[in-house]
Formats: sequence, C-alpha cells, structure tokens
Amino acid sequence: MTTGVRRRWGVEERRQQLIGVALELFSRRSPDEVSIDEIASAAGISRPLVYHYFPGKLSLYEAALQRASDDLAARFVEPHEGPLGARLLRVMHRFFDFVDEHGPGFSALMRGGPAVPAGGACSMSTMSTTNTLIDSVRQAAYVQILSHLGVTDPPARLELVVRSWISLAESTALIWLDGRRIPREELEAQLVHDFAALAAVSAAHDEEMGALLRRVFEDEPADGPFAALTGRLTTPAS
Repeated sequence: MTTGVRRRWGVEERRQQLIGVALELFSRRSPDEVSIDEIASAAGISRPLVYHYFPGKLSLYEAALQRASDDLAARFVEPHEGPLGARLLRVMHRFFDFVDEHGPGFSALMRGGPAVPAGGACSMSTMSTTNTLIDSVRQAAYVQILSHLGVTDPPARLELVVRSWISLAESTALIWLDGRRIPREELEAQLVHDFAALAAVSAAHDEEMGALLRRVFEDEPADGPFAALTGRLTTPAS
C-alpha cells in the first residue's frame, strides 16, 4: 500500500496559482462579490495561507488585474503579414475573446477598479493602480497599431485617429457586455470599418494623412474589410 505525498509549492508558484484562481473568479463576478474564503477554497488552501501570500483581497485583485492587463495588451500583437484590414479584424476577434471570457473583470478594469472596500487610501491606491494598468494597455495597443501602419513618428491627426479608435473599441465592448444585443462578429467588423472611417475623415482635412492612407490601403483586396472605402482612398482626387 502506498501513501500520497502532498506536493510542496514554491512561493512564486503558489502566488501565480492564487492570481489565476482569483482572476477566474473575478472574471465571472464583480470583485466585491468574491470572498477570500471562496478564493482559498477554489485554490485548495486555507484562508490564512492566502494571507501569507497576499496582505488582502485588494492586493490579490491588483495582481489579477496586472495579469489581465498583460493578457489584454498581448491581444493587440499581430504578425505584419497580409492586408491591414485582415490584421485589424484578427486583433478585434482576440480583443472580443478577452471581453467575452472576462466580462465583469474587463468592466472593472475599464471603469476604474472594484468597489471593495469603500473609501480610504486603499481605494485610492487601487484606483491609481487600475488607471496605470489601463493606460499601459492603451499605449501597447497604440504602439502596435502604429507599427502596422509603418509609422514611428505619427503626425498629430494620426495620433488622434488611433487613440480615438482605441477608446471607441473599449466603449463598444462595455456597451456590448450590457445584454450582448448585437452579434460580436458584426461589432468586430464594424470596429475595423470605424477605423477606416475615422482615418478617411482625417484624410479629408490633411493631405499627409491622405497619402499615408493611400499607401496603407493600396494592397487591400476587393473582398477585405476595407473594400468599401479602398477605392475612394486609393484614387487621388482629380
């Protein structure tokens, strides 16, 4: 007869396990609805052991947000292969995969953090951490989009277009989570079209933007996401 030997976890290994468990729970429900006891039970350890690795739920929540923001930022990484419209469509598909999988957690991240506990320096600290994480995701997305446009020093109008589009993607996802009344595949395609529309409006006011867009869109296929606008943008006005 043999007896099982309990596996010993390293400190960092256990921390990562707890972050993963917490993220899974926070992804399904609002953070204020998840207790330390529930996290401990899901991780298969005692409540005091959770406090051995994290001072409290807020610190664990912030660690889970960090992992979620890293994951979300990674969704914007896309190989520089094929037409831009198809690349952006793949990015939006991965973005909505994240939103779909982490609905309440995504909402908490984008709306400034959890509602626990109310008030005090702890709450302000969490809001500051959350805002920093949000900004890092937005900046990562911004850098990725510029790289696909082949631009390292963007003119002011292009920066406005890209940052406005990123904000639009965020707000669209938050509204979609409230009832999911529009098929997500339609919204993914719509956001790609929105990027082209924002860029086209900007190009109407700036020849530098017009030249950039004609260069970027000249290889777009007739059946690609940008098909409706490609013809107009690649044909210089007479």
